[in-house]
Amino acid sequence: MAKIDTTPEKVAELLSRGVTEIIDQKDLEKKLMSGKQLRIKLGIDPTSPNLHLGRSIPLLKLRDFQNLGHKIVFIIGDFTGVIGDTSDKDSERPMLTPAEIKKNLKSYIAQASRIIDIKKAEVHYNSKWLKKLSYAEIGTQANAFSLHDFISRENIAKRLKEGKRISLRELLYPLMQGYDSVAIKSDVEVGGTDQKFNLLAGRDLQRAYGQEAQNIMTNPIIEGLDGRKMSSSYGNTVNLFDEPKDMYGKIMSLKDEFVITYFTLATRVPLVEVEAHEAELAGDINPRDIKMKLAFEITKMYHGEKGAAQGQDYWVSTFSKKTIPDNMPTFKAGARDILSVLVDSALVVSKSEGRRAIEQGGVKINGAVVTDTVREVMAGSVVQKGKMYFIKVE
Repeated sequence: MAKIDTTPEKVAELLSRGVTEIIDQKDLEKKLMSGKQLRIKLGIDPTSPNLHLGRSIPLLKLRDFQNLGHKIVFIIGDFTGVIGDTSDKDSERPMLTPAEIKKNLKSYIAQASRIIDIKKAEVHYNSKWLKKLSYAEIGTQANAFSLHDFISRENIAKRLKEGKRISLRELLYPLMQGYDSVAIKSDVEVGGTDQKFNLLAGRDLQRAYGQEAQNIMTNPIIEGLDGRKMSSSYGNTVNLFDEPKDMYGKIMSLKDEFVITYFTLATRVPLVEVEAHEAELAGDINPRDIKMKLAFEITKMYHGEKGAAQGQDYWVSTFSKKTIPDNMPTFKAGARDILSVLVDSALVVSKSEGRRAIEQGGVKINGAVVTDTVREVMAGSVVQKGKMYFIKVE
């Protein structure tokens, strides 16, 4: 068994950096200082093929626990992914097919390995235990919750008020995620703030099964490149498997006000350095200079020093050295999705041509290759098609 690091300063940072809420904080702190190895759980549903920086926040927290000697348990929700989590949705999430889930999860372990030491972790697929549950067992689990508990959730209450459909299937999801905690005997579960109800469900089910209730740790939700929540469905993500030049370029297109948040949540640059960058931004320094440090740091995390240097060199040669036209045409966009911008600005003649250009890697925003046809284009961005055609979007 690994030796547990109980250094007070390290435990304090574990409990504070990138943490919104802990239940029960005093109990968790006591356990961390006891020297006992804890089982730390994170589950991710493969609803898209890519893990992005938003997912990196709880994965980095797993690594923090792992660095102190605790056992991390990474659950790939191949069963829960089919059912669909409604935690952050304002409408019913469609069910995915098992084939779609299987296709999406192909590289999940490899992607997670960019952050955690997968060889020292436990990895589970939750279909292993969820498929085996009988109606009697599901009924027993459901008895631990009331309908009021579910419909009082903010997004569910809003949908009810608006008359939107809520399927009975959606009510079952918290039970399944909660049962994951029972199955692996979790001591701590990590997840985004939008997961709080599901994390608490794990505590309730563990008590129902005679286990000690897990502590829960919620992490903030990070903004994507367009200022909305980072989400694959919005096309505003920085993916862990993005090529170095694309990753670096995407970070350079980030809004200035999110730079410190990204330093804090998506990197492990020492907090004293993050505070220094924050002070610099409050002064006369060009925000671009700090953003370049952020882009280099994040790209280095996933591609090493060499990859980060390649990403930076590409961005500098493309933008700082003005290999893009000085007098490119400007375009005042109506619709902001990339396909509409391409068509309305006459860079392509149709959306089908735009899709083909994107699929072939021939469209860039601020030097970063676009992979999502729903990607939003922010004002001030440079859109490039091929090697010769540029527009600046107002």
